[in-house]
Amino acid sequence: MKRSFFPIVLVLSLFVIFFSCSSKSTKRPRKPVSSIRIEPSKNQFVFGEKISADVKTKLKDGEIKSIDLLYENKTLKSTKELEFAVNDIELNKLGNSKLVVNAEKTDGLKNSRSKIITVVSDIKPQEMSYQVINNFPHLKTSYTQGLEYYNGYLYEGTGEEGHSKLMKIDLQSGKPEQSIDLDDKYFGEGITILKNKIYQLTYRAKKGFVYDLKSFAVIDSFQFNSAQGWGLTNDGTNLIMSDGTHVLTWLDPSDFSVIKKIQVADDNNLMANLNELEFVDGIIYANIYTTNLIVKIDAATGKVLEEIDLTGIINLYHRDGDRIDYLNGIAYDKQNDRMFVTGKLYPRLFEVKFVEKN
Repeated sequence: MKRSFFPIVLVLSLFVIFFSCSSKSTKRPRKPVSSIRIEPSKNQFVFGEKISADVKTKLKDGEIKSIDLLYENKTLKSTKELEFAVNDIELNKLGNSKLVVNAEKTDGLKNSRSKIITVVSDIKPQEMSYQVINNFPHLKTSYTQGLEYYNGYLYEGTGEEGHSKLMKIDLQSGKPEQSIDLDDKYFGEGITILKNKIYQLTYRAKKGFVYDLKSFAVIDSFQFNSAQGWGLTNDGTNLIMSDGTHVLTWLDPSDFSVIKKIQVADDNNLMANLNELEFVDGIIYANIYTTNLIVKIDAATGKVLEEIDLTGIINLYHRDGDRIDYLNGIAYDKQNDRMFVTGKLYPRLFEVKFVEKN
């Protein structure tokens, strides 16, 4: 009897413990779960188009405190209704924007759901071509990444590790009058001149340099958050950079904080591969990498106003087998109303006039 008594007691004890634990509630409060349905339902929309959003929220337990629907951080509706609709939402921002629903219960549990909306321009870009007014020598060893005309000289930033430079160039001869090499680990990118300083990006190091305009001495450096640095220009107050996507970013030149971003689109697509930039009177001209296109962008909205095709501009100036790369480099001489373009490893720089395409 003594041998069989202990196992029976052990089984009974475990049964009591199990029953006691199982009788305790293990249910945890659940988060509210929302969904957003858009009408009309399609892959992309046109700037200015209006849509409707139907919002539904499932609540497993507790009470709802608030449900907020936002478009680009602006509250469209705040309610306690688990199902509601908001009509006539005007899509007034180009690119990828967000509809967000934030739901919160009275116990403090929150949840958020979002829906990406792609918006293209309501303007069909005008198709443009070019006339060559003049041409000038250009160092065919220069992998042009940034170009600017300032006080009678061209300033050029070049790329490729071990060959990246910043140069001040005589327009007529194409020869550098001043030059500084970047460290071999840096791949130089876009440049711009603002208030007697030259700013230069690098490709993947997420680092930029600031030079004294007169001496070319490095007086500062800065970090930027974009994965890559491509083109650089300024609007007279802030820096404007491209990063190889369809996004342009305004930076404060004093602390390099982000002022704003715009997304660039034509009437069909988001305009990716924005490269070298030039700002002229509220317009940004941008090379489209791997193409012969320059696009004219409304700096306020990101809408592409013109697409300028420069196909063939280098054809008469290089031989088969010569190493040339893509069109890249735009500079504007405001005093004489002249536009210059060139390309990576191009032997010539061109003064051009943009004209309507036949």
